[in-house]
Amino acid sequence: MRMTLSKAHLAMIPLALATTFALAPAIAADVDPTLKAAMQRDLGLSERELGQYVRTEKLAQQQEKAMERQLGRNYAGSWIERQANGSFKYVVASTSVRGIRAAGVESRQARYSLRSLNDAKGQLDMMLAQGARTPKQVYGWYVDVPNNSVVVSVARGGEQAAIDFVAASGLDARTVRFETADEQPSLRMDVYGGYGILRNPGDGYLYACSVGFSVTQNGNPGFATAGHCGNAGEVTYYEPSQWTLGVRLGTYAASNFPAPGQTGPDRAWVRLDAGHVARPIVEGYTSADVTVRGSTEAAIGAAVCRSGRTTKWRCGLIEAKNQTVNYSTGETILNLTRTTACSEGGDSGGSFITSPGQAQGVLSGGSGSCKGNGRRGRSYFQPINPLLQAYNLNLVTSP
Repeated sequence: MRMTLSKAHLAMIPLALATTFALAPAIAADVDPTLKAAMQRDLGLSERELGQYVRTEKLAQQQEKAMERQLGRNYAGSWIERQANGSFKYVVASTSVRGIRAAGVESRQARYSLRSLNDAKGQLDMMLAQGARTPKQVYGWYVDVPNNSVVVSVARGGEQAAIDFVAASGLDARTVRFETADEQPSLRMDVYGGYGILRNPGDGYLYACSVGFSVTQNGNPGFATAGHCGNAGEVTYYEPSQWTLGVRLGTYAASNFPAPGQTGPDRAWVRLDAGHVARPIVEGYTSADVTVRGSTEAAIGAAVCRSGRTTKWRCGLIEAKNQTVNYSTGETILNLTRTTACSEGGDSGGSFITSPGQAQGVLSGGSGSCKGNGRRGRSYFQPINPLLQAYNLNLVTSP
């Protein structure tokens, strides 16, 4: 169910169709075999479609910043879009009626610039900074770039609370639409097994999470993960089998996660004990391991795959960036990336990576599950580059 605050609707009208890439007969050489198999399974891609997708993804990486500079204040965002015939195209939206001059790019007209939508979302975030509490019926909000709006996710029956919350922010109601969500996001820490890391705080329980990406700080090795996986100073252990404490890996050097009713990021890093080596690898489980080659940020609409102890490899698409998420336990997390990849308890902190091996972030939380085909699941990750910057870390990569 979707609701709008007014009768005004979006103006997303195709202006000009440029040449799109022809279907590629072969997969690009830089797609890892493990990611290839997971992407084809979870995204329903044939080999030809995956090859054409990789070409479009590269075009998006090459053109996104240039399009933003070219359009300036008229820039309304860009994304990768899948067509009914299974092919992909790169779309750039503008508030100007002038077309976009770039090969392989489709131009669309939009009512609101990306800057104005980000400002509108920022007004909701500012409510939190000023001490307001997110209504429990409101699950989060984000800028929906393809649909040129600010989306507020609401529980069934919670529409009035959401309307009151939005109205109190003073933002332009015409930019907002509501979407009804069946389940509130929850943290991905659980007591059901898999492969990853364990925390033993001494309360009679073990708490499971997953390693994100290998990092260094001033030459000291470690790994990035989610902030709710452990507090600064706590010890974390390797999990060789379900709920078995293995070798001690290290301690949380820094961790940020808000208390219930508060707002903040969900990020942390663990400094490894002496003798451990941080490798530029993501665990492949039953398939080959995946090499980390960098951290170039992927476009909205890009395919992204995640690895975690409970559900192993799962893939989906990036739906939005900088989403504010209100978890069922009361914490509100800022600036998460929203994806259609499924996840479950214990996957928290695990790595999100693209087909060229570019690190994207670490799992914060999600809704739904990976049971069945997993397509009703949704996950949110803490972007890796802001995490690295916050703790003065360097990502461990391989050429």
